[in-house]
Amino acid sequence: MRLSHSTAAVSATFDDPNLVSHAGLVPVMRLAQNAGLPELTDELVKLGTTAGANPAAKVSSIVAGMVAGADSIDDLDVVRHGALPVLFRGIRAPSTLGTFLRDFTLGHVAQLENMANQVLANLRTLTPLLPGITTLAFLDIDSKTTEVFGPGKDGAAVGHTGIRGLDFLAATLSSPISAPVITGTRLRGGNANTRRAATSFVRKNLTTARQNCGATGTLLVRMDSGYYSGDILATILEEGALFSVTAPQNPSVRAAITTIPEDAWQKITYGKSVYDNDTQQWVHTAEIAETTYTAFTNTTRNGQYITARLLVRRVLQPTGDTTAALFPTYRHQAVFTNSAFDMVTAEAQHRDRAGAIEQVFADLNDSALAHFPSGRFAANAAWLTLAALTHNLLRATGCLTSRAHATARTATLRRHLVTIAARIARSARVIVIHLPRNWPWADSYTGLFTSTHHPPATT
Repeated sequence: MRLSHSTAAVSATFDDPNLVSHAGLVPVMRLAQNAGLPELTDELVKLGTTAGANPAAKVSSIVAGMVAGADSIDDLDVVRHGALPVLFRGIRAPSTLGTFLRDFTLGHVAQLENMANQVLANLRTLTPLLPGITTLAFLDIDSKTTEVFGPGKDGAAVGHTGIRGLDFLAATLSSPISAPVITGTRLRGGNANTRRAATSFVRKNLTTARQNCGATGTLLVRMDSGYYSGDILATILEEGALFSVTAPQNPSVRAAITTIPEDAWQKITYGKSVYDNDTQQWVHTAEIAETTYTAFTNTTRNGQYITARLLVRRVLQPTGDTTAALFPTYRHQAVFTNSAFDMVTAEAQHRDRAGAIEQVFADLNDSALAHFPSGRFAANAAWLTLAALTHNLLRATGCLTSRAHATARTATLRRHLVTIAARIARSARVIVIHLPRNWPWADSYTGLFTSTHHPPATT
């Protein structure tokens, strides 16, 4: 492809008041409005300060900017260009939005989280979000540290990752046939222990999954070894859910593995090869077995005596020794679970879902959580909550668009459906949005626009 004109025959000027660069904001924010975002914000978010006045307009402006890809407060100005003020009322300037966020306390963040949960529940009612969730649901719990660079960031510290940043907990909910949504987040200091505030966080998100998202069937909580805690697993059992957690290689677990008879090991072949970070090799096959194991028996540490299945996967460790066939060395990985699925299915569910929440983290890193924009801890906590709300809004948008968009990355949704140039015109008191001819995803956009502006009548 080559330019069609010489350099002297082309010029550029920013002077057209009827153009917009993000025409997809119209159906996406209409969906947010249909889900009650403005009304719920005004009802539930009460800052009690001058800067906190009219929270619906300010929260909507922040969400719209995040939908468009803003990853800082200054970037929120993207929703004020061209003809967007014709399409939207009450757009606030970045300086106003920054002041609004800095007025948040952690109590106000809790109000914001409540609002976001109500919006998520409404999005599930309005769209085919989370199909199959009433039968089988997965709640994934993990933490993420985001590096920060400003010297004045409240709570920033060097943690176990070795980088200076802010840490946050996140919970994602999905079914076997749906992409995950975020049921909750919690900002923590950068040097927070993995399990800090995790027990109450797990309980809260189990409630959200049940009450707001309709996960009324089998609900399995998946976690890595950092959450191998008697308090956390006891909470999951109290809430009537199942757990699947990576077991650490402590002496008790290793002793339990040695009791597994040799003829109990069953060979499995991966559908897709798995990269082993320890050996830096692609693994194609492994062996699995299981035994019964009682964990957390130390009475000096408030032992809960939880008995469940210990699923063990072993992979032959390459040694380069000619006697390896006679004296094989294995590396073991164990999963502690009370899942009722058969051994192969339960182990595969735990292993295959390892990247589900990591994909959500990658989506957030590509958008609003490229960094935390404020020096105040509570402001960043509010930003985190709104980033999660925006992720869920885009997930619901994809579900209204097409089967492919229902599971696409949010960056793909933004590229296909949001960042579309358009010209605004009026005809017979009707605003007409003129979009590019031959847009590759014109049918998808048209379907989304129609479903948000002319939703089917409810009976």
